[in-house]
Amino acid sequence: MEDIIIALAHFRHLYVIARNSSFTYKGQAVDIKQVGRELDVRYVVEGSVRRTGDRLRIAGQLIDTSTGAHLWADRFDGTLADVFDLQDQVASSIVGAITPKVEEAEIERAKRKPTESLDAYDYYLRGLAVFDRTITVRSTIDDALGLFMKAIDRDPEFAMAHARAARCYATRKSNGWMIDRAQEIAEATRLARRAVELGRDDAIALSYGGYVLGYVGGDLDDSAACIDRALALNPNLAAALGVSSWVKACLGEPDKAVEHAALAMRLSPFDPRLFAWQFNSGLAHFCAGRYDDAVAWAGKSLRHQPNYPSAMRVVAAGHAMAGRFVEAQEMIARLCDFDPALRLSNLTDILPPFRRLDDRTRYIEALRKAGLPE
Repeated sequence: MEDIIIALAHFRHLYVIARNSSFTYKGQAVDIKQVGRELDVRYVVEGSVRRTGDRLRIAGQLIDTSTGAHLWADRFDGTLADVFDLQDQVASSIVGAITPKVEEAEIERAKRKPTESLDAYDYYLRGLAVFDRTITVRSTIDDALGLFMKAIDRDPEFAMAHARAARCYATRKSNGWMIDRAQEIAEATRLARRAVELGRDDAIALSYGGYVLGYVGGDLDDSAACIDRALALNPNLAAALGVSSWVKACLGEPDKAVEHAALAMRLSPFDPRLFAWQFNSGLAHFCAGRYDDAVAWAGKSLRHQPNYPSAMRVVAAGHAMAGRFVEAQEMIARLCDFDPALRLSNLTDILPPFRRLDDRTRYIEALRKAGLPE
């Protein structure tokens, strides 16, 4: 459990009890609600280790101390010979599974509070709940942005709120919703830079702030530096690995991008951002010239978010490069229903900032072949 405590402690927004306090309950039959009161914590991770010969089975579960409800449980099998590898696997798996569950539980807790009594973190959580509902409805993103800005009003030094607000502008860009591009790009970049300035030791703020600096601000070097720092702070953070997969694809490192997307999906297989990581994998495969894989992964993304235009563009481009022009044209028709104003002439307004000229040229040419209007 000590490795798990250390891994959880990397999340600055989680208050984690040190081992000396939590281990006093080791081997005791305790009331979880009593533990919550005595340690002043909302959640408890408990587990057990069983051994049969050289085989080990480790079980873990996450419990809400206020209700006694089980939020997550899993078990892990291995041998004594690879006990340290098993220990690392358990720690990363539990951390990857727990943090989205804690976030979900906190969102539900925030929803139950009266609006007028919400503090900055409650506004932040409400913004997350709205944003994660769907990123393809303009009013939803506008509502999320408003909530994140209210969080910033309550706490001007709230790094994660700055990062998420900036992320809303990135969504406006990718969906073709920007009205005053110069003003919105400037505001997104300001919020992102403020996020990474305030959150130098906050992996979430660095992840999303870094992504926006790359996609909206066009600065891939700053983007990669922020995301790499996020991963140095917390290598188990699925969100950081997810945005890292995007920046690696843009930098011309598609295999590393696929690797990071796969790790993000393994760490948090039920994450509401799963569709974005699937898209990132599809984009990376396109850059690598693996067009069938690009279509497959972007198609998975569309099954989670059917109107996700970024994924539609990769599916259309992949089909076109593979010579499947009927399927490519069908996807372009679907894309143009979502964004009737999209043309090859304004495509650069929403494209990823590919470092390699060939990636950019092939992507544009593929969409031309797919039938995107001039």
